Amino acid sequence: MVAITRFRDFTRTRRTRRTDALRSLVRETRLDPSQFIYPLFVTHGTNLRTEISSMPGQYQLSVDQLAREATELRELGVRAVLLFGLPASKDPEGTEGYASDGIVQQATRELKRVDPDLVVVADICLCEYTDHGHCGLLTATGEVDNDPSLDLLARMALSTVEAGADIVAPSDMMDGRVGAIRDALDEAGYESTPIMAYSAKYASAFYGPFREAADSTPQFGDRRGYQMDPANALEALREVDADVEESADIVMVKPALPYLDVIRAVRERTDLPLAAYNVSGEYAMVKAAVQNGWLDERRVVLETLTGIARAGAGIIITYHAKDAARWLREDRS
Repeated sequence: MVAITRFRDFTRTRRTRRTDALRSLVRETRLDPSQFIYPLFVTHGTNLRTEISSMPGQYQLSVDQLAREATELRELGVRAVLLFGLPASKDPEGTEGYASDGIVQQATRELKRVDPDLVVVADICLCEYTDHGHCGLLTATGEVDNDPSLDLLARMALSTVEAGADIVAPSDMMDGRVGAIRDALDEAGYESTPIMAYSAKYASAFYGPFREAADSTPQFGDRRGYQMDPANALEALREVDADVEESADIVMVKPALPYLDVIRAVRERTDLPLAAYNVSGEYAMVKAAVQNGWLDERRVVLETLTGIARAGAGIIITYHAKDAARWLREDRS
């Protein structure tokens, strides 16, 4: 008779990996379309659906195209959008950003008309609306002037909320802007409107395609004087602390993939809801690799979004939202 040797000195972790059902049962991080926010780029005109060359599958849309988007998102279970506007004209103060009939204000009204329950998040920044392309007003010497910019950012936030925005999301990285916006909203009777702060927004090379999409490239210099140095993680925690103190309701890390360590550190720092922005360059890299046949798009996208969620983000802003929602639904059917 052959003796059977039993090994008791190691753990068999593979036991719960044998089948799809077992893996699903013990899965620690789960994705759901309800945690996605889908960015939309809106422009003046009619019947416009212009594909963004560096972001295949993403479009600059005229307001009359938004009903189609809202219907599709509702069917997929994606219940939030983030609006960026392309103005009819630009000037040094970014006037259309806070005009009552600005493009984002028009888009907000249309989306709330079509789907009142859709969460509309308005990005608050002047870069798309200024003729110089920077996120605030400029001094005579061309420096971004922090404090005078706060009033315009607050006016922009108030204007979008008056149009129906559910959340305002300041992305400009001016010091003190969360507090200025909170004060303006409260004074106008919008004390219940949340602020989702781009708290740790890095001066990243991964924003390149977005600048085509939003026509927001600076006309001179760059944004390293006010966006964060990619080498700094502790500074991100100071930025988060400042925004929390100024009454931010949700904090954000942007970009996501090169900053998963920052997402984790922020998650451990605060119990506020935490968003991460899976930005345009991250999206474009996947699309380019897929077009060349180098990657399996479905597996890579779902793995990417799972990694962002696993790092600690409960909210994920992503251009993959529609596809990911569709694939998740297929997996559960």
